[in-house]
Amino acid sequence: MSVGAERNAPGAPGPAGTIPLATPNLGEAERRAVLAALDSGFVSSVGPEVTLFEQEFAGLGGSRNAVSVASGTAALHVALRLAGVGPGHEVFVSDFTFIGSANPVAYLGAEVVLVDSEPGSWNMDADLVEAELDRRARAGEPMPRAIELVHVLGQPADGHRIVEIARRHNVVVVEDAAESLGAEWVDAEGRTTSTGTLGDLGAFSFNGNKIVTSGGGGMIVTDDDDLARRAKHLTTQAKVPAVGYLHDDVGYNYRLTNLAAALGLAQLRRLDEFVAAKRGIAARYDAALADLPLTLAPKVPGTVSTYWLYSILAEDQPTRDGLLDHLARHGVGARALWRPLHLQPPFSHARTLGGQVATSLFDRGLSLPCSTDLSDDDHDRVVAAVRSYFAG
Repeated sequence: MSVGAERNAPGAPGPAGTIPLATPNLGEAERRAVLAALDSGFVSSVGPEVTLFEQEFAGLGGSRNAVSVASGTAALHVALRLAGVGPGHEVFVSDFTFIGSANPVAYLGAEVVLVDSEPGSWNMDADLVEAELDRRARAGEPMPRAIELVHVLGQPADGHRIVEIARRHNVVVVEDAAESLGAEWVDAEGRTTSTGTLGDLGAFSFNGNKIVTSGGGGMIVTDDDDLARRAKHLTTQAKVPAVGYLHDDVGYNYRLTNLAAALGLAQLRRLDEFVAAKRGIAARYDAALADLPLTLAPKVPGTVSTYWLYSILAEDQPTRDGLLDHLARHGVGARALWRPLHLQPPFSHARTLGGQVATSLFDRGLSLPCSTDLSDDDHDRVVAAVRSYFAG
């Protein structure tokens, strides 16, 4: 990879003088935690920080169990396998999401069915899910083995409704909460439910550009003790505790290292700080850009987003492209939203339910710099650059 490519990668600091899109917020607590883990001698896949990271993560979100893994993709892979997904099965996946949501389905030999977004939240359209499952039930057709519910850009999806629809048709729900750590649903009495904990299994990511990072890594959460035990077994090469090496299944080397867990634990203990910063940045963008011809980041009643990437929609693709070019010239590291999966070569032949909304989100959408340590001056600089494009 070239130096230029490295500097433009997610989570990278970016070229000198450029305001990056989203970089990790690392301080002295993280440095001390990693050095302590290094000094302990537990640097690989066992160690006290791994156990403590899992325990604190489970407690924070309200899950009975959390199992750490090497990446968010690994978390989804194992969660889908635990859901029984395999060759000949279908999994409903959001069309508008990062390709890492769909790749694990392919790893297992199953097929994705791509579900379009609803315009309000940019997440999976519950109406399309309900109509398709009801149609299949009437026609006597097989149900998907699972629904993978993605919470896009930190905005909770219509989770309660989709879980209710899935359970009515005996379909497992796996939540892809990679981008939504700290996001919640709030009921009429003010009670909250964390994303990732509503379905049968949840998967999180700690990549370098996520709100909390362990450098790389992920977490599987579930209230089912047996699923948690199986997750731990599969992610540690399915090794049986016996004399000699005995493995009773095809497992994976998906273990999180103790060094990574030490970093993740230090970051996790700052989660409230990070989420508050993200929401504060979003509120400032909302106030500063409200009068421009833009659709601002979703705000959905009954949900509290983390605004992992604060994202907006231009009126059309030429405007989006022009704005991106303009921001780049002003040293602002904005980035286009994902190309929907039905336009990605590996999934271009997948069955789709809708697709027009996802295409429009890609054509019109971009994310603005929103690192949790974004300074007021840099925020003002981004706003000024956006406004100057429309002033011209």
